[in-house]
Amino acid sequence: MTGANWRTSTRSGSNGGSCVEVADNLPGVVLVRDTKDRDGGTLSFGPTRWQAFVTLAKTINPVG
Repeated sequence: MTGANWRTSTRSGSNGGSCVEVADNLPGVVLVRDTKDRDGGTLSFGPTRWQAFVTLAKTINPVG
């Protein structure tokens, strides 16, 4: 999407494994893509759904 500012998720590992990029600067949508396959597709979420996912992810796998 034009205007998306992509950043690597703070929850992504630094070992070259499961890395995602998130763009949350566009109104009404949060975009997610695979860092290693940027042209492989993009998931889109509403801000409320995205926040629910992030909250659940932190509950399941808290950073200690």
